[in-house]
Amino acid sequence: MKNIFVIGAGLVAQPLIDYLVKHSTTYNWKVTVGDLNLKLASEKVKNHPNAKAIEFNVLDDEQRKTQIQQHDVVVSLLPAKLHHIPAETCLKYNSHLITASYVSKKLKQMEEAVKSKNLLFLGECGLDPGIDHMTIMSLLNQIEQKNGTLTSVRSFTGGLIAPESDTNPWNYKFTWAPRNVVLAGQGTAQYKKDNRLKFIPYHRLFKLYDEISVEGYGNFDAYANRDSLKYTTKYQLEKIPTFIRGTLRKQGFCDAWATLVQLGLTDDSFPIIGSQNLTYNQMISAFLPNVGATDKNTLKQRLQQFLNLPNDNIILDKLDWLELFDNRKIKLKNATPAQILQDLLEEKWALQPNDKDLIVMTHILEYELENRIEKLSSTLTYEGKDATDTAMSRLVGVPLAIATKLLLTDEINCRGLKIPIEPQIYKPILKELAIYGVHFTKAVKVINKITA
Repeated sequence: MKNIFVIGAGLVAQPLIDYLVKHSTTYNWKVTVGDLNLKLASEKVKNHPNAKAIEFNVLDDEQRKTQIQQHDVVVSLLPAKLHHIPAETCLKYNSHLITASYVSKKLKQMEEAVKSKNLLFLGECGLDPGIDHMTIMSLLNQIEQKNGTLTSVRSFTGGLIAPESDTNPWNYKFTWAPRNVVLAGQGTAQYKKDNRLKFIPYHRLFKLYDEISVEGYGNFDAYANRDSLKYTTKYQLEKIPTFIRGTLRKQGFCDAWATLVQLGLTDDSFPIIGSQNLTYNQMISAFLPNVGATDKNTLKQRLQQFLNLPNDNIILDKLDWLELFDNRKIKLKNATPAQILQDLLEEKWALQPNDKDLIVMTHILEYELENRIEKLSSTLTYEGKDATDTAMSRLVGVPLAIATKLLLTDEINCRGLKIPIEPQIYKPILKELAIYGVHFTKAVKVINKITA
C-alpha cells in the first residue's frame, strides 16, 4: 500500500483529489487531505473509503512530523513561500514531494540532499509553470528532429474569463489566488530579444507589452514574467537570440492596471494607519501629488491630469466601475494599499456560480530550416465548467495527480530536484492530459526566405 498526503484543500485541490481517489482502488493507495479547515478538506474527499480528511497546520512541528513520516509522497498545495517547510520534513523522513509552484531558493538549497537520499522533489508541475514547460520541451524536440536552428521562443499563459462570462469592463475575474494577481510583476522582468538583454522595472512593466491574437478569443496583452532568463539554461537554450515567458490579459487590461501601479495602489510595503476611517476617494486623493477636492467629478479630473489621460478615456471608466472615486468606506483596518485593493477586487471580480473561466496558453517559436525561417504557433484554449469546476483547477491539479501516479508506479524513476522538462516526466503526462481535452492547435508558416 502507498500513502499520499495532500496538503491544502483550496481552489485547485478538487481535480487532484478526485483523480487520486479514483485510482486509489486500482493501485492500493490511501489518500489523506490535510487543511486548516477540516470542513473544507472533508468536502473534498467526499466520504471515499480510501481517503480521509484531517485538520492540519503545516507550522505545527509535531503534527507535520507525525503525518509526513507516514506517507510515501506529499503533494503540497501550500503558498509557494511555505513549500520549504514540508520539504525539510520530507527530506528527514524520506518522502517524495510534488508541487505546482516555482522552485524557490530554499528548495534549491536542498538539491544535493534530495539526490543523495534518492528522493524526487518535483516542482513547477501545474499549469504555468508546468504544462508550459512540458509543451515547450516537446516542441523543441520536434524542431531538433527536423534539424532546425531555433532563433526565438515566446511563451505566454493567462488565467482568464470565458467570453460568455465576461461581464465587466476589465474583462477579468479572479480564477487564481487574488493576492498573486495584485502583486504580479513586482521586481524587474528579464528576458532576451534579438541577442540583447532586456530589463523592465515594475513601474514600466504594464506599459510595455506585446499583442497576441488567439483565434476565436480576440486580442490579448502579453507582458513579461519576472525572470525568463533562468529558463534559457534549463531548456539548454543559452545562445538563443530571443526568449521570453509572459502572462496574458485581455486587451486593454495592462494600460488600466499600469495606472493602479503608478498611483501606488499595488504597494504592499506599508500600512495605511487608520485605513478603516478613510473612503476610497480619500485614499486616491492622498496618492495624488496635487491637493484638491475629493468629490467624484473633481477627483476624476485630478487623476486624469496626473496620468495625462484624454477626455472620456476608457481607463477612467474602468477605475470608476471599481468605485475608487466613490465616497465609500474602506473595510480593512491599518491595511496596505495592496490589501485594500485586493479586498475591493475580490468583491468586484468575483466569479459567479455559473461563470466559466478560460485558460489560454500560446507558444510562438521561430527557427531556421534549410533556406527559410519558419514560425510555429502552438495554442491551447480550455474552458471550465463553472465557478467550482474551473479550468484553472483542472490544469493545475490534474498534472500534479498524474505525476504522483507515475512516481508511485515507477514510470518516473529519476531522482533529485526536478521540474518537468525531462522526457520520462513530460511525455506520459502530456499523453494523459490529452484525455482531459488538453489539445494544442499548431500552425506553421514560412516568414522569410534565406538567400545566400
